[in-house]
Amino acid sequence: MTGRDEYYNKAKQKGYRARSAFKLTQLDDRAGLLDRGDTVVDLGAAPGGWMQVTAERVGREGTVVGVDRQRIDDLEDPEATVEYVRGDITEERTRDEIRETVGGGERPVDVVVSDMAPNMTGDYDLDHARSVHLVRQAFDVAEELLASGGDFVAKVFDGRDLDDLEADIDEEFEYVRQMRPDASRDESSELYLVARNRLTAPVRAGDELAVEIVDTGSEGDGIARVEDFTVFVPGAQEGETVPVEIEDVKPRFAFAAVRED
Repeated sequence: MTGRDEYYNKAKQKGYRARSAFKLTQLDDRAGLLDRGDTVVDLGAAPGGWMQVTAERVGREGTVVGVDRQRIDDLEDPEATVEYVRGDITEERTRDEIRETVGGGERPVDVVVSDMAPNMTGDYDLDHARSVHLVRQAFDVAEELLASGGDFVAKVFDGRDLDDLEADIDEEFEYVRQMRPDASRDESSELYLVARNRLTAPVRAGDELAVEIVDTGSEGDGIARVEDFTVFVPGAQEGETVPVEIEDVKPRFAFAAVRED
């Protein structure tokens, strides 16, 4: 039995609308993306296979928003609250509707996923470039909607522009990994960029600045505040103002080292 037949038949057995549902299942099993109660925005959601998996995994406390230019038939008895936005994410009116659907920013979005792919031309370089463009469009949406610590997943075709794309996404998250689920066809060049823990901090690794130590942490580290964001500075004492370099940034705090100028 071919890989295609295996996952096609599994999808039929489980009632999934597309074999691609198993790609998200495998990505989530490996990366732990979806939690009970999450709000998830699914870009390029038609026919709804990823929405089915997401609704199962976020449960009754969760919300799934499916977005596509094509009509998405209502999910049958979904576990989660499910909402639909029909439109092109490259158009501002579609983004406005997505924002409105998730509460105008009042409801934090935990995960943005995209299984979008371009219409194939057979020209590999062109198809790759178009897939990168779609990921960048999805990334724009993710940057706008994701809460601090949120995750982003997007399909892209491997190729020459992948490194630059990955680097740009990596700047806004704690880390990014390339993943190739077993459910992808063996001959496919597709992979998924899985970006974890959206950073909304006012600092980034490598930044150099002077900070005032305003408190002491439980481990004895000095604590500074940068726009109400916590920066731990080992070896610094309360009351000092010290030059530092940011070494590591997490969603809710960062670590810095004192610079010896």
